[in-house]
Amino acid sequence: MYHAIVRRVVAGLFDAVNRGDAQPVLDGFAPRFEHIFLGASALGGRRTTLGQTSSWYARLYRLLPDIHFDIDRITVSCTPWNTLAVVEWRERNSGTDGVVTTNQGIHAVHIRWGKMTRLIICPDTTLLVATLDRLARAGVEGAHAPMIEG
Repeated sequence: MYHAIVRRVVAGLFDAVNRGDAQPVLDGFAPRFEHIFLGASALGGRRTTLGQTSSWYARLYRLLPDIHFDIDRITVSCTPWNTLAVVEWRERNSGTDGVVTTNQGIHAVHIRWGKMTRLIICPDTTLLVATLDRLARAGVEGAHAPMIEG
């Protein structure tokens, strides 16, 4: 039963992101957390505050305003005080230049008592960098910005 509830909550967070609303994700973090996006790009890096993480989502939506995730599978294991959820996804977006691109990857989420303590986002970074490079060539501000970290 617990695993089904976690799957439903995690799917709801993806639905919110698909609507352009990162607030439910931000509200889901524990007081101490890590938000990690793999790779060296404008979206890469590690954040540990809500302010930094909110800025990261704002950048995500500026660069990929119609980003949409389709979930293939959500796997949940362990107990309420030490839960791991792994989400396998496919993503599509048209950037700010109208060129449709796709990606795939996983989110690994560590949850303690209903709050996320660690979110690691693992996309195909080669595809992401190609998208960001294309956007930078088109003059899109922030496509090659420094990582938001701290």
